[in-house]
Amino acid sequence: FFAAADGLGSIAIDTTQLNMSVTDPTAWATAMNNLGMVPVGLAGQQLVTDSICVPGFDPSLSMMTGITPINPMIPGMGLVPPPPPTDVSVVKEIIHCKSCTLFPPNPNLPPPSTRERPPGCKTVFVGGLPENATEEIIQEVFEQCGDITAIRKSKKNFCHIRFAEEFMVDKAIYLSGYRMRLGSSTDKKDSGRLHVDFAQARDDFYEWECKQRMLAREERHRRKMEEDRLRPPSPPAIMHYSEHEATLLAEKLKDDSKFSEAITVLLTWIERGEVNRRSANQFYSMVQSANSHVRRLMNEKAAHEQEMEQAKESFKNALTGILTQFEQIVAVFNASTRQKAWDHFSKAQRKNIDIWRKHSEELRNAHSEQLMGIRREEEMEMSDDDSGDNPSKKLRVDDSALAAQAYALKEENDSLRWQLDAYRNEVELLKQEKGQLYRTEESLTKDQQLQFLQQTMQGMQQQLLSIQEELNNKKSELEQAKEEQTHTQAMLKVLQEQLKSAKELAEINGHDESQANEINVLTVALVNQDREKNSEKRSPGLKSEKEALLIGKIT
Repeated sequence: FFAAADGLGSIAIDTTQLNMSVTDPTAWATAMNNLGMVPVGLAGQQLVTDSICVPGFDPSLSMMTGITPINPMIPGMGLVPPPPPTDVSVVKEIIHCKSCTLFPPNPNLPPPSTRERPPGCKTVFVGGLPENATEEIIQEVFEQCGDITAIRKSKKNFCHIRFAEEFMVDKAIYLSGYRMRLGSSTDKKDSGRLHVDFAQARDDFYEWECKQRMLAREERHRRKMEEDRLRPPSPPAIMHYSEHEATLLAEKLKDDSKFSEAITVLLTWIERGEVNRRSANQFYSMVQSANSHVRRLMNEKAAHEQEMEQAKESFKNALTGILTQFEQIVAVFNASTRQKAWDHFSKAQRKNIDIWRKHSEELRNAHSEQLMGIRREEEMEMSDDDSGDNPSKKLRVDDSALAAQAYALKEENDSLRWQLDAYRNEVELLKQEKGQLYRTEESLTKDQQLQFLQQTMQGMQQQLLSIQEELNNKKSELEQAKEEQTHTQAMLKVLQEQLKSAKELAEINGHDESQANEINVLTVALVNQDREKNSEKRSPGLKSEKEALLIGKIT
């Protein structure tokens, strides 16, 4: 019974020593006829495995010697297994107890059905009991599954059995379907087919709920402990203000290592309202000590900025070196693709060299774009610094923008030249292959590719020419802007000198303020006139409006 579960697989059997050979179809049919059952499908079918019973076991020994026979379900031997997996066919055996015998169901029949297992189920329903079965016999059979806490027997051949643990219920469910016979009687009142099923009990559900609540409490406690462990520590308590504490705090404020702690205490005292007429001088000295750290912090910031600039410069230099090496590798590949060396390579070697060359060019272009981005950022930072220092910052911003655009166009021009060289190399390769091969279909497709590449090369050349023209236009605009800037600066200096001389003449001749105002108005009008002349060069469409505004100001 329940053999393979707990490790009694090494026990052998001698079926000749049993009173009734369970492998003998005739004996099995006789037993079933005595119970009033019709045997089904017993033609030589082995119902008991060879590893289940104890060798040399004779049930008549109990009557002859008074020795209790060895029962496969004795406590402590753990013969009652957990429920077997559904995909494995389990062969149930005959179970011999002290007061009864349990015969297994027909293995060809489907397994007995059970209801859905309630949560925390420890109680089973046992139906189909013999009419003469007592609580002692029931306990003798089912106590082998585990500790029984209660048996509630009914008068209608069923009972409820409550176990101490949940896993014991699975062992009891295993007995469902067995035919129970009391002693060796053939009376119908002494036999019955057991039906074991899960039972729903309030006590089981209550204990399950209590256990779930306990697990929830433990989980909450564990989470709280984890949160407390990960929570940052509370800030230290701030001492109350006193003259002694203020003296100690003034010393801490002068120390760089304790400044952050001391400044927090000072802020708390001021927010609490500890400043009064008596302690105002002491607080002023502490605030002054806090202000003395500003210069130190600015020096630290400058040092960190210098370190960052050095790191940027080292990165840029390293990137430049890497880009140089990439250029050398690409030059090696380009030299290898020329006809002097290319003819000596095999077809597979040419293919590998071509793949390596394209990969190196892609990496080279990516690194050059990254380096260009770093240089653009540096130029923008420099232009921002210059625009903040110079009063004529608008013109500088325009100049820097034009210079950045010109540099970007130059870089784009270089990248297009590299692509053009790559296309030329491909055209040369196609020409070489065309000269080596016959005029076949492959040669025709290569001619088409060659024409397509020539067209793309022409398009690239046209694009290159347009970019060069645009670059020349941008350079001319930049030179024109510089000339206008120098002209406006010269005019400004001349007007400033005229203004000074006019003011000196007004002071010498003793004129009143109205004459000085007229001179200022005249100078402003001259400046506006000069600006309008420059604007007329840029926007000739507003010429009449500017002239009208200038005439109105002069009058």
